[in-house]
Amino acid sequence: MLRRTLEEMENDIRKKLIIDIRESEEFAVESYPGAINIPLSDFDASFNAKYNEDEKQTLKTMPIYLICYTGIKSDDIAYEMQDLGYECYSLDEGYRCIMKRNVQKYLDGSNEVMTASYARDVERSLVKKFRKDIWCKFTKAINTYDMIQDGDRIAVCISGGKDSMLMAKLFQELYRHGKQNFEPVFLVMNPGYNDMNYQVILDNAKKLEIPIEVFKTDIFDSVADVGDNPCYLCARMRRGHLYSQAKKLGCNKIALGHHYDDVIETILMGMLWGGQIQTMMPKLHSTNFEGMELIRPLYLVRESSIIKWRDYNNLYFIQCACRFTESCASCGGTEKGSKRADIKKLISKLASEDEVIEKNIFRSVENVNLSTVIAYKKDGIRHHFLDNY
Repeated sequence: MLRRTLEEMENDIRKKLIIDIRESEEFAVESYPGAINIPLSDFDASFNAKYNEDEKQTLKTMPIYLICYTGIKSDDIAYEMQDLGYECYSLDEGYRCIMKRNVQKYLDGSNEVMTASYARDVERSLVKKFRKDIWCKFTKAINTYDMIQDGDRIAVCISGGKDSMLMAKLFQELYRHGKQNFEPVFLVMNPGYNDMNYQVILDNAKKLEIPIEVFKTDIFDSVADVGDNPCYLCARMRRGHLYSQAKKLGCNKIALGHHYDDVIETILMGMLWGGQIQTMMPKLHSTNFEGMELIRPLYLVRESSIIKWRDYNNLYFIQCACRFTESCASCGGTEKGSKRADIKKLISKLASEDEVIEKNIFRSVENVNLSTVIAYKKDGIRHHFLDNY
């Protein structure tokens, strides 16, 4: 039999080797305890480089379990390994089944946490342990880009992931201990989550004492039949619904949880796939909802700091809001991956060679020299250097 369930793998008491064949960036975020990483993209060469002939003979005396996103790609490798004489199995449903169990375990254990004391501990971690890397960068972004004005009513939009939940706690702290010249509203849209993901959001909001306002839409159903890539339309629809609901609640701004890494990834994606120089702005006026504005208070916060905060407080968040991509690593789901995942990998490689790379990507759009630019657009009008040469 080629496939084994998670239960069968764990009940196999023999000494075994567990290989996660997802990409290294996804393996680093989360994997099965004790698993090693040999990415699918270079599996044969990496496996042969890692083990000599004697070690390979030893591996043939023990079971080997392979983990991919869904259990499909690992089937192919398992067949090849079996042909070479290994007792090799593909984990049925892949990492998706591990994620489901992790979520269920988290839900089962949620009621064991004392909500009041737990929420206070999380809040203290923000202003003490993570003061420099999160709290100060959050307040610096708000001040640097003038994101909050007196009388603002801000819809803090929570998708259920680590970024937006952190942003909600930061806004709570700012309101409690700041000038209180604004009012936050913690807004959760349910576009069609599966029951388990939705319950994780509700439980986390309860544990963290975030008083959420929930409204439902049928966005996931609406984009279900939109070709191979419904992501763009889904994102636009979600943004529109958030603006609309926020306005109904008397808000003049919505806050989204995009962070520093999202910004530099967007810059490179625009250059490499869009053929343009642009960035994810720290704030912008809505073109479709008059008087509404979007702000990104995590603009200067690194994703690595958010992950450390999450792990330090033993929190578990949904990987992705999308029900079509629940098994993916980079965006939550599909076996195909995404352009953003490719950019993450590229930036990680460049940063490993020179730590100033990421900072310079960020700074590049702050230091545009129009005298050395062939052409640029402003307010939809194209300007060319030959116009005034």
